[in-house]
Amino acid sequence: MKGFAALHRSGHPLVLPNVWDVASARCLVEAGFPALGTTSLGVAAAAGLPDGTGAGEDETLRLTRSLARLPVQLTVDIETGSVGTAVAVAAAGAVGVNMEDALGPAETHAALIRSVKQEVPQLFVNARTDTHWQRPGDLAETLRRVRLYAAAGADGVFVPGLAEPADIAAVVAAVDVPVNVLFLPGRHTVAALADLGVRRVSTGSLLFRAALAASVNTAEAVRDGLAVRPDLPSYAQVNAWAPPE
Repeated sequence: MKGFAALHRSGHPLVLPNVWDVASARCLVEAGFPALGTTSLGVAAAAGLPDGTGAGEDETLRLTRSLARLPVQLTVDIETGSVGTAVAVAAAGAVGVNMEDALGPAETHAALIRSVKQEVPQLFVNARTDTHWQRPGDLAETLRRVRLYAAAGADGVFVPGLAEPADIAAVVAAVDVPVNVLFLPGRHTVAALADLGVRRVSTGSLLFRAALAASVNTAEAVRDGLAVRPDLPSYAQVNAWAPPE
């Protein structure tokens, strides 16, 4: 656990790719990333399930067991989560969880954080608030929630959708725990986020959605007689990524 927490360094934020299956995880391990997260959208959508409803819990736990066999630190998105789910993914080998408040009562989420930390104190709890997620941001409410979650024992706080530098700086100043920001293409750079004091930059569903787009683009290229990018992993490389029995 100390190893994972130590990756959240001042001036050198942890860039955390989010994966949805063993193959996506293995290729990122090969690329040298020391830690990976899961994406609840990717895990759910890959199984034909909706995100944000808890429907992907079984898939998430199965994936956690598989990914824990890889040489990488793993944190798992358990959506709103529960004590039981947090305990289960920790037992399966995760070193952290991401738990979202879905804009429910902040006190309820803080109580859940306290309960999880009591049951699995070594688990890095990244407490997410959805004050800026797919809605106009409410900075005052954001600051209230992240302070409450940090006081409840969260090891880090996460505000997806946070984009404005002044808002990011305000969240960083509000708490003494690492702040996680969701990378927004065209709005963020890792260097600029580091200058603002951000300690963790995650990709969320970005890689999964990019993979879907690349699949469609490649199929269209084959159909339309266009060039296919030549630097794809080979069959033998991908087959070799399967973990040993």
